Amino acid sequence: METAKRKAFIINFIYFAIILALAVIALKYLLPMAMPFVMGFIIAYLLQGPRNFLAGKLGISKKLVAIVLVLVFYAVIGLLITLLGFKAVGFAGTLVRSLPTFYSSQVEPVILQIFSNLEGWMTQLDPSFVAYLSDMFARTLSSLGDMVSSLSISAMAYLSGLAYAVPGGFIKLVLLIISTFFIALDYDQLMGFCLRQLSSRSKKVVLQIKEYVIGTLFVCIRSYALIMSLTFVELSIGLTLIHIPNSVLIALLIAIFDILPVLGTGGIMIPWVILSAFSGDYPQALGLLAVYVVITIIRNILEPKIVGSQIGLHPVITLCSMFIGVQLFGVIGLFGFPIGLSLLRYLNENGTIHLYKMEDPKQEILPRESDL
Repeated sequence: METAKRKAFIINFIYFAIILALAVIALKYLLPMAMPFVMGFIIAYLLQGPRNFLAGKLGISKKLVAIVLVLVFYAVIGLLITLLGFKAVGFAGTLVRSLPTFYSSQVEPVILQIFSNLEGWMTQLDPSFVAYLSDMFARTLSSLGDMVSSLSISAMAYLSGLAYAVPGGFIKLVLLIISTFFIALDYDQLMGFCLRQLSSRSKKVVLQIKEYVIGTLFVCIRSYALIMSLTFVELSIGLTLIHIPNSVLIALLIAIFDILPVLGTGGIMIPWVILSAFSGDYPQALGLLAVYVVITIIRNILEPKIVGSQIGLHPVITLCSMFIGVQLFGVIGLFGFPIGLSLLRYLNENGTIHLYKMEDPKQEILPRESDL
């Protein structure tokens, strides 16, 4: 009996390990190749509600409405991207033009002050040690020059690779638009064909997964909107208290930037703190550092709880899944792993799958004292 249980455990472990490995391979390598078609399907799915509503109200063909909706969708998206692109180019041009002034007024005085302090300090040292420091500075400057040269070469290589990637990106964009048209035109037929290939039980599971994933995705978006709102409020209050001009606008930009899993608030706040400290504005540097520390602590405490409570996971499980997801798949993993674990929990609770044992409320977890 014990041997049979061990064999069953080993078989189940190997089975789920193979499924997990195939899922990781599919998500990491196959999904990027099929991304234009996946995005086309998602866009076509999102347009089904408006298509059915307009076709019913106007009494015209669903295919005609689908064509119009796809055209309007991509026209609006293209217009927004064009406007944002012009804004971004204009902002980048203004930023580049202001860099010399910023360097001469902010960075150069700090560097000169640092070297002035070093020169005054070095006059009090032993001449041999001063010679050693001078040699070390010379080697450092030489290595910095080599680093700049290598960075320039890397930048040129990156730009060349980017230029080569433009045709591939254009092809993917064309495939995305064409696939959206075809899927939106025959969405009902395609979905009906796919569902007919499944058994009644498999069809029920697929529909359950679809409904739960869509609902959970909107819940995750709502959760991160709440986290971003909290970060915005905290930043607005903190920056206002330390008398930062345009604190509300700056807080909004940093809160939007905070969604990025790698950079986050620290990508802006930490360089800001360092620059303020080097420029001699120590009260502002300490104030910014205090705001950053408070926001980071509150974010790390509340994020697993908010996301976990919304999708039904324990905060520790949520935090682990978010970390592993970011390490494996970046931003997609940040959302995808918690949603995937929440889906497994949901399917296990309603009896569709049996991954782990559920707690029986009638069964005592700890033995009674009389049984010890």
